[in-house]
Amino acid sequence: MSGSDGGKEASQISISQFLTDYYSTPESWTVKQAATKILSALNTWLFSQGQQKYGTAKGMVTTFSALVLKSQTAHLFHIGDSRIYRLRDTDFVQLTRDHRVWISNDRDYLSRALGIDTHLEIDYRATTVHENDIYLLTTDGIHDFVSDKEIQEIIETHKTNPQQATEQLVKAAEANESNDNISAHILRVDCLPEPDKTEFYEQLTQLPFPPDLKAGNIIDGYKILRELNASSRSQVYLAEDTLSEKINNLPRKVVIKTPSVNFEDDPSYIDLFLHEEWVAKRLQSPHLIKVCGMDRKRSFLYTVVEYVQGQSLKQWMSDNPKPSLIQVRGSIDQIARGLRAMHRLEMIHQDLKPDNILLDEFNTLKIIDFGSTKIAGLAEIKSVVEHNEIVGTANYSAPEYFKGETGTNRSDIYSLGVIAYEMLTGKLPYGEISPERASKKKFNYVSARQYNPMIPEWIDACLQKAVHPNPEKRYGLLSEFLSDFRKPNQALLDRHSSQPLLERNPVAFWRGIAFAQLIIIILLLAL
Repeated sequence: MSGSDGGKEASQISISQFLTDYYSTPESWTVKQAATKILSALNTWLFSQGQQKYGTAKGMVTTFSALVLKSQTAHLFHIGDSRIYRLRDTDFVQLTRDHRVWISNDRDYLSRALGIDTHLEIDYRATTVHENDIYLLTTDGIHDFVSDKEIQEIIETHKTNPQQATEQLVKAAEANESNDNISAHILRVDCLPEPDKTEFYEQLTQLPFPPDLKAGNIIDGYKILRELNASSRSQVYLAEDTLSEKINNLPRKVVIKTPSVNFEDDPSYIDLFLHEEWVAKRLQSPHLIKVCGMDRKRSFLYTVVEYVQGQSLKQWMSDNPKPSLIQVRGSIDQIARGLRAMHRLEMIHQDLKPDNILLDEFNTLKIIDFGSTKIAGLAEIKSVVEHNEIVGTANYSAPEYFKGETGTNRSDIYSLGVIAYEMLTGKLPYGEISPERASKKKFNYVSARQYNPMIPEWIDACLQKAVHPNPEKRYGLLSEFLSDFRKPNQALLDRHSSQPLLERNPVAFWRGIAFAQLIIIILLLAL
């Protein structure tokens, strides 16, 4: 920004810092999440430095336009009056809008810029990329002095040489007596990352499925002790690591998860199986199961995770059918901490249920099984494998999944609410749900107080909001749910109490109607 005392420094720092920080963000983040967080932090720093160095809000200010290409999508971020254009065939369009306010025909000022205020509003746009697309980024020293028609002609004349095209744009601006920053950058898309099915499937099946394992079998140094669990989709074994250092003179115990041979030719299944290890490696929380680092070459397809000596939350609930509210609150808080670690990385578990939560010998709860986890950053990448089926368990899956909608963090909050409800009542808020009929099911909430009258009404109101069929009416953040689960939210309680009895507790309503009818019948018989 020419009116900024430190504009040159601000622009240089912004570009170098953005590039450095962008590649340091988690792979699981979306492009929008990564860029927005970086720019917000950068804006705060520039504003602070401008005040310290120059004593003015215009101290270190710059316009900023960025183009991020990921898979087959272009992500645009824009603040100020620099521009991003696209030339597709003969169609030349400006993809950004100038953040300018005109006072008169020859006077204007920037309405938005990086570093000019503590509040930052970023224009974001995502658009599909085509082969042979040409993108142009310019500052106002070019597009204020060279017409769009002339810019297009120069680019089309030098399509095969982007460097020469930018040089011609600079010369055209100078010839028109440009008195502002003259910068141009051209990018031509020669080809797109189109996934190759054959190559992709070969990568998935590089390792063969292991055979059925028995106690005493050794696979890559892991000695199988016994089978922990088996289903149609996978087998889970307890094993000893005979190649690692011993702990207390005993081999380290681990858990081996192997895929079922029933899905040996199913790319979607194999993709999800590999996906689980990818997720676990990037998560850090005492309430999330840890994957064991592979220090040896694998002969078969399997996953190694830490061994948790304890039981599942499902078994604990069976052994403790009437836990105290304090016990339930402590458990829900631990599960929420694990979920929060996932949500911060833009990951959604999507299959949260008591069977997928382990309780260790120190009463620490750990979430397991990340095979269904949705990762926002990976979802932006075009893949040849599609996962259209509902990956969670019907009783704990949010209703939006049955409608074919995409899950969000609110979907995990729904599952957590169902678990809390079940721990307090031994029942499910909407009863048993059949996967085949779930899309047509009417989700009528049954008050938790019907099954457990000792539950305070404010807790019931909290649970009802957490498991609301409409995600927009659920809690948006885990912290909001936990806050209402710890102490009464009077506003929520007032809304809950003002609901008609038919909506708040339909069973009690119809029970009351039946009782009234019984009284009337008795009176009629007496008369």
